[in-house]
Amino acid sequence: MKFYSVNPYNGKQIGEYTALTADELDAKLDRSAEVFQSWRKEPLSHRTKLIKKAGRVLRDNVEEYAQMITAEMGKPISESRAEVNKCAWVCDYYAENSEAFLSPEEVKTDAQQSFVRHDPIGTVFAIMPWNFPFWQVFRFAAPTLTSGNTGLLKHAPNVFGCAEMIEDVFTKAGYPEGVFQNLIIHHDETEKIIAHDAVQAVTLTGSEMAGSAVAQIAGKYIKKSLLELGGNNSFIVLEDADIDQAVKTAVSARMLNCGQSCIAAKRFILLESVYDEFVEKFTKAVSELKAGDTTEDSTQVGPLAREDLANQLHLQVKTSLEEGATLLVGGKQDKCFHEPTILGNVTPEMTAFKEETFGPLAAIIKAKDVDEAFALSERSKFGLGVSVFTRDTAKAIEYAERVSDGAFFVNELVKSDPRLPFGGSKRSGYGRELAKEGMMEFINKKVVYVKG
Repeated sequence: MKFYSVNPYNGKQIGEYTALTADELDAKLDRSAEVFQSWRKEPLSHRTKLIKKAGRVLRDNVEEYAQMITAEMGKPISESRAEVNKCAWVCDYYAENSEAFLSPEEVKTDAQQSFVRHDPIGTVFAIMPWNFPFWQVFRFAAPTLTSGNTGLLKHAPNVFGCAEMIEDVFTKAGYPEGVFQNLIIHHDETEKIIAHDAVQAVTLTGSEMAGSAVAQIAGKYIKKSLLELGGNNSFIVLEDADIDQAVKTAVSARMLNCGQSCIAAKRFILLESVYDEFVEKFTKAVSELKAGDTTEDSTQVGPLAREDLANQLHLQVKTSLEEGATLLVGGKQDKCFHEPTILGNVTPEMTAFKEETFGPLAAIIKAKDVDEAFALSERSKFGLGVSVFTRDTAKAIEYAERVSDGAFFVNELVKSDPRLPFGGSKRSGYGRELAKEGMMEFINKKVVYVKG
């Protein structure tokens, strides 16, 4: 089987990849199990040294890696560079903090001594998406490998070039062969991999449908799963907000990565008193975004990663307009490119409110007061994050209990940070990545009890 990667900006084929044979896949799985036995015994100081070196490799080759991200999935080059540098940051973070995270935890009991060890579990299988092709992998790999596990990557087929480069980062950093392996496979091989004795857990970032399918397979074989799925984040602007600040942040929150982010702001819930001012300024700012050649530093908006994704977004726009929404800006599509689009007067019954829109589409919703704003925010099957804009930050902190999502950001867009746990609730998945919590997901918390 062959896989092809195509530049969504110009439609040119840029890569061809051959799927592993059954024997080749078996060899990689067996190799992962074999190398785990030696890798887990490597001193933690050595493992942290290697992840630190992986960060240096990323920084030393940032332009090469950024060019591949942009070529394969269409992200503006400035955003691709930022993604690679963020990967280096997460490597540094675990190099500096893993010793503290993995240290035994003493617990006072009636024993002479009792404590909890943090041991690796084996091989972790990662199924990763195309929208942040480097970052999604490194936020899994940095804590997972540093804790002594081995890793297998099944990346999205349209970013197999990025996947090969990621494996090469670990090779250049000095990791033993087999600690991190990239698998060029079709998703039909997923069950075979999860069922393998070496694989003790699976982590997936992707769609709700993919997450449900993988979780069922993991449950069948009694393997742990971590799911980071879709989102329909709300961006709430209260009447005392700094509107200029809110608008500036809103543009990034919705249009970064051409809107192709699970944690992007998608539903903009505005109190009546600020609705007109926010909409006027937001519409102007969005209409001034520069689209064009994604290899140019000045480009702010690129194409969507594939034409079928643009088609799906355009259908959501058309359906929402038929349901009564108002087109404020944009709305046109040309193959993979979809104009940054804003829909006004969106209500909870409309497609733009109910569904995740994975692209540059902002749905504007009016709320009569704070209570209605938060009630509208909660009307979603997803639960990744909420942003609230207000000058009264003390009051905003009190509002956090009204939100069932995994994150609550005040006067800032929802974003991932290596120092903070990341994950959602409801149909957005379960488990946490990043911070100490992310490292603990794939750890055997082993109780040691000593009686004198």
